[in-house]
Amino acid sequence: MKGIFVKLKHLAPSAAILAVGALTLSACGGTSATGEDTSGGDSDLQGTLTGIGASSQKAAMDAWTADFTSENSGVTVNYSPDGSGAGREQFLAGNAQFAGSDAHLDDDEVEAGKEACGADGAYEFPVYISPIAVTFNVEGVDELNLSPDTIAKIFKGEITNWNDDAIKADNPDAELPDLKITAVHRADDSGTTENFAEYLKATAEKTWDAEVDGNFPKDFGGEAAQGTDGVIQTVSDTDGAIGYADASAVGDLGTAKVKVGEEFVELSPEAATKVVDASEKVEGRGEGDLAFDLARDTTESGAYPIVLVSYHLVCSSYKDQETVDMVKAWEKFVVSEEGQKSAADSAGSAPLSDDLRSQIETVIDSIKVEG
Repeated sequence: MKGIFVKLKHLAPSAAILAVGALTLSACGGTSATGEDTSGGDSDLQGTLTGIGASSQKAAMDAWTADFTSENSGVTVNYSPDGSGAGREQFLAGNAQFAGSDAHLDDDEVEAGKEACGADGAYEFPVYISPIAVTFNVEGVDELNLSPDTIAKIFKGEITNWNDDAIKADNPDAELPDLKITAVHRADDSGTTENFAEYLKATAEKTWDAEVDGNFPKDFGGEAAQGTDGVIQTVSDTDGAIGYADASAVGDLGTAKVKVGEEFVELSPEAATKVVDASEKVEGRGEGDLAFDLARDTTESGAYPIVLVSYHLVCSSYKDQETVDMVKAWEKFVVSEEGQKSAADSAGSAPLSDDLRSQIETVIDSIKVEG
């Protein structure tokens, strides 16, 4: 991880806002994400929490901040959806109390967490589980099946027209137009890109010969767009476009069914959960690290393998008790049944299992004042 990492300090709100740019700002009290009037929270918490990171979490984050601050009127939560890479970098540089990331920390970042957060380093745990949609805009085509190798060849630039034989083979009954494909990818360092690339590397390695990274391979061509919103806007505006984005953001665009084993599986929260349940934790990590190696190449019936597991990163210790108390309360709400239902209602995500929630709560409880 490049850059100089400093110990996390409690940021003044004005400095935090200048550091991270435009922010999603919660109101203190008012209306919750469900539309209820819940002004005047009754907790004793006071202060500001600053978060930076994954744009995929934005809809869920809006719901979480509205509901949390309605019950904790003395707290303001700022979240800047600048992308996973920016979130990890700014968090590890001490410019945020938490970060959202669509990819878990790599080994270098784990070490950097010890500089930013003390000897026990940073903690990470899933808060948001959602399918990544392969979304398309092709006039006259409402349904689309795609095998992993076909997806890889489209985004690598080897398949350039919608009536290509490989797409026809996946869709023998469809009327596919003689139309140029515009493959849209993220321009920024993105956890969504990294998850998408992990899937292609695991299922179509002979075609997808690039290293897995949060940055889309420069020599694969296609059209770049900034953030989730940029990808969706470009696909929406372009007949013949195809892209990848968190499923909560696709709106009325078409979404492809993906071949798993011998069947084509439609994305859904339930199908995404099946993949997480079949996955193992990353080996060699500390007790506060709940990162998963996802089973991208599963052949389980009904499982949708292009799944995004988005994490929150927090410090194992903070400078003062006020920050510790706010971080604990905030993260416990995010992973609670209420918080997960709020995210599901707002963003279509899959809720955490009771077992995983229990593991995460144990991690959150261990956050302490540094010293």
